[in-house]
Amino acid sequence: MATFLTVSGSTLPDSCIEHVLFTQVVPRLAGDGHETRHLAVRDLPAGALLHGDADHPRLTAAAQLLAAADGVVIATPLYKASYSGLLKAFLDVLPRRGLVGKAVLPLATGHMVSHGTLLHEALRTVLRSMGATAVVPGCFLTERAARSLEAPQYVGACEQLDRGTALLRRATARLSAQQAAAVRSVA
Repeated sequence: MATFLTVSGSTLPDSCIEHVLFTQVVPRLAGDGHETRHLAVRDLPAGALLHGDADHPRLTAAAQLLAAADGVVIATPLYKASYSGLLKAFLDVLPRRGLVGKAVLPLATGHMVSHGTLLHEALRTVLRSMGATAVVPGCFLTERAARSLEAPQYVGACEQLDRGTALLRRATARLSAQQAAAVRSVA
């Protein structure tokens, strides 16, 4: 079974993005016996993040969590039309090609629907620059939708989460099969 890591770039434990991760994304990914782990970047030492101290033991442990994951959800609130500075600081201390061999689902919440294009521009570009093998189409939810997913008017947001997590599971399975085939052909 696959191991998925959710990475939250939110500064607040009760943020919309955290709500979506724990009530919607993790249950969808944990099905079929998959393991899910969570990394809240806000729990990492701020000084080490801001100084780019990749050798700090807690940042090394976070990088190892990422390396051990088959699939990754990079989740962030959008502030002033950009992903969080906290997430940016974390991505900057990771190894340059830290996402090679990984399938990644970008996930964001924000105030305005028009900010959803950031998933396709800035965040996807960063993930690809880090070598993400598969970046599946991201999910963007307005904060109102994120807090009210059970309301009938947000059925489209739930379908978007269904589609995004299903694509992540499929991409992860495909990459695992390719890696296993490569190992068999070498042996």
